[in-house]
Amino acid sequence: MEAARVVRTAYGEVGGRVEQGVSAYLGIPYAAPPFGPRRFQRPQPPEPWDGVRDATAHGPTAPKPPYPHAFAVLLPDPDIEGEDCLNLNVWTPDPGASGLPVLVWIHGGAFRNGSGAIDVYSGARFARDGAVCVTINYRLGVEGFAHLPGAPANRGLLDQIAALEWVRDNIAAFGGDPGEVTVFGESAGAMSVVTLLSLDLGLFRRAVAQSGAGQVVQTAEDALLVTRETAARLGVEPTAEGFAAVAPRDVLRVQAAVAAEVTAMPDPARWGVSTCRNGMSLTPVLDGELLREVPADAIAAGAGRDVDLLIGCTAEEFRLFLVPTGLAAAVTPELVGPIAAGMGTPQRVVEAHLAAPGDATPGDRLAAIITETLFRTPAERVALAHGPRTWFYEFAWASPVEGLGACHALEIGFVFDTLDLPGNRPLGGPHPPQELADAMHGAWLAFARGEGPGWEPFDAGARRVKVFDGEKNPVVEDPRPERRALWAED
Repeated sequence: MEAARVVRTAYGEVGGRVEQGVSAYLGIPYAAPPFGPRRFQRPQPPEPWDGVRDATAHGPTAPKPPYPHAFAVLLPDPDIEGEDCLNLNVWTPDPGASGLPVLVWIHGGAFRNGSGAIDVYSGARFARDGAVCVTINYRLGVEGFAHLPGAPANRGLLDQIAALEWVRDNIAAFGGDPGEVTVFGESAGAMSVVTLLSLDLGLFRRAVAQSGAGQVVQTAEDALLVTRETAARLGVEPTAEGFAAVAPRDVLRVQAAVAAEVTAMPDPARWGVSTCRNGMSLTPVLDGELLREVPADAIAAGAGRDVDLLIGCTAEEFRLFLVPTGLAAAVTPELVGPIAAGMGTPQRVVEAHLAAPGDATPGDRLAAIITETLFRTPAERVALAHGPRTWFYEFAWASPVEGLGACHALEIGFVFDTLDLPGNRPLGGPHPPQELADAMHGAWLAFARGEGPGWEPFDAGARRVKVFDGEKNPVVEDPRPERRALWAED
């Protein structure tokens, strides 16, 4: 392994490694460890260090439960012990360069899993192609998103902001241009991207939201329902002080059990309407301080209008959550309506899906309904609200894994051009089409350079959607107009 050029950051020098002409600096702290007296507090600057800090291996990941087995097989999620988990990774073609475009990745994982250490998220191919790429860790689950009396809300979002501030202040030392930053993310990462977009932070010039939009927030009242239930099962008071009496990893088992119940059968009477419509137990919270309104509403009112936006989803998002678990096969016609209603799907949409011709099973129909409810429709609404410099895509290439189709998270390896890495194989199979990766990776790179992704913007007239199907990758005007019309009344 060849040593990379030493780079000086605001907190000390870091030494990375060079592989295939790309310099990688891994595990750099952007904030102090969020434990002990800093637990449940706002992120604090890291302690400066003397000498050259070794940045040749990924740093600790935020405390998180393992994925359920069905997902763990498909979504490798490394768990690296240590308290210094608020760290990031930088890949650059040349730390001695200047003015290179910068991409900052916010990982997904339902706000309770994931990290910047996942191999599919390697930024080496973006660096190979002339950009600086950064991946970050942030606090997850109860540590980052539980609404706790006595603690600032939205700590995970505050971590993301701190990481972007670190990029603003330090990325020039790695060859990047702090004025040409694109923030991009998938799933909870995309929801974070749109939330950050709505805050008008001035920390990025472009944004990419993959499979996540701007409707995913909880009211403070609903978030407290989750806090109280979790606290009751732990035997502590539902406050920051109460939770502080339990070690972070000892919270995870109960946190996972509550999350599973919210997802399996969303009951608004028990968990609150906003929680059930998200399908997740822990999300950003409307705290009246950082988040004062639903991000999609803020964007509709003009927030983030100066930031270019690329947004979209996969064609069959929710199959990832129903097929591997066996839930798709277990869904009966009688269950489709109540589950969809709990997640906020209008009855007319449910009825149209159930009445559609074909031999789709109830599980297939539920997957299609929730794909529209949680992903496609919210993304289209943000795209229309955002304004003229907005582009829309759909990923439609089907996984070779039986039953998954063009499911959630499948596009990530194509965006990063990391099809050959072990973490991509469970979803992408042994022979995913490299030409599709060339197309997507190239579009994202062009977008980060300020050139646009390569097709015309999305608007209320033409509604142009770039469909990445691995064959012709066409631009389609107003796909699924009959489905769109069903949602138009809401």
